[in-house]
Formats: sequence, structure tokens, C-alpha cells
Amino acid sequence: MAHEQRHPHGQWTHAQPASFYALFLVSFAIFAVVAVVGTACGCQWRTWLPGAEGVKSMTGGVKAAVYTFLSLIE
Repeated sequence: MAHEQRHPHGQWTHAQPASFYALFLVSFAIFAVVAVVGTACGCQWRTWLPGAEGVKSMTGGVKAAVYTFLSLIE
């Protein structure tokens, strides 16, 4: 089992982009469900997601929330 690590100069190893992409997709799906349910209920869902407060579109808000979430767990 290979360990996923960054090289000393900040470059990604071959396994990290795939794991980042998978984590991004799962996070995006979860936050998108939250946004859709919040929109269907008529709630202000942007305040529920970190980083989505100032974004106008649902997709942009979800993407901002995912990037904020991923920066916190890195």
C-alpha cells in the first residue's frame, strides 16, 4: 500500500489527484443535496454551508462550500 504524500516542492504524487477528485465529488454531492433540500423548503441554505454566503448561484455556492470544506481537512 503506497502512502500518499506531497513531494518536498509541493507537487502531487500520482495517487493524490484521484483521491482529491473522489473526495471533491462526494462532498459536492452531499452539499448539493443540502442546497436542493434547503431550496425546496424555502430556507436560506447559503448560511448553512461554509463559504457559500456571498455566492448567487446554487452551483457556485456548493462549489465554494466544497473548496472551503476541503481546505479545512487538508
